[in-house]
Amino acid sequence: MSTSTPAETAAPVDSIAPLREFIIDMTRLVERDLDEAAMLESARPLLARLISRDDWLPEAAAKPHPVYYQQHLLHCDPLERFSVVSFVWGPGQITPVHDHMVWGLVGILRGVERSQRFGTLPDGRFGALGEEALLQVGEIDAVSPRIGDIHTVANALADRPSISIHVYGANIGAVSRHVFAADGTQKPFVSGYSSEAVPNLWDRSATVRASLG
Repeated sequence: MSTSTPAETAAPVDSIAPLREFIIDMTRLVERDLDEAAMLESARPLLARLISRDDWLPEAAAKPHPVYYQQHLLHCDPLERFSVVSFVWGPGQITPVHDHMVWGLVGILRGVERSQRFGTLPDGRFGALGEEALLQVGEIDAVSPRIGDIHTVANALADRPSISIHVYGANIGAVSRHVFAADGTQKPFVSGYSSEAVPNLWDRSATVRASLG
C-alpha cells in the first residue's frame, strides 16, 4: 500500500505558465515587424488572455511599497523589442504626468485604476483631455505617441493595492521619457525598475520530471 500523501502524488503546478506563454506569443508577434496600429491590435487579445486569470503573478512582483508605486520587470525581449512590467499601486499612489515615447498596452489584473489623459487644449494650453477613465479588472488601455501618450495613473481604491500588467514596444525602464509640469514644461526622466530580479520563467524541470512517471 502506498504511503504517499496527496501533495506528494499531485502533479506539479506550473503557476507561471500563463506569463511564459504570453512572452512566447509576443516574441512571435514582434518578429512579424508589424506597424504600430497592427501591433496594438494583435497584442491586445494576448494581454486580455493573460489578465483573464489571477494565479500566475509571482508574489515578489505584487508587493506594494508604503510610499511609491512599484514597477517590476517581468521580462524584456533580448533585442529590447518589447518588455512586460507589473505596476503595483498602493492606496492613494499616483504617477506624475508622463509620456512613454513608445506604444504600450495596460491591462488591469487586480483592483481599479484611474487614468487621465493630458495634451494640448483647443486654446493652446496644456491640460487634462476629456474625462478621467476608471479601468476595471480585465480592461485594457493603449498609449502611443500616435494615439495619445501623456497621462497620469492612480490607484482608485483607498483600502488595497491595484495591479496592472503593461507591455511596451521597448525596454521601458531604459527609455528616455518626460514628466510634465502643470504648464506643460517637460523634464526628462528614465524610470528604471523597482527590483533587480526578474521571475524565472524557464525552470520547467518539475513538470518535465513528473512527465517521466
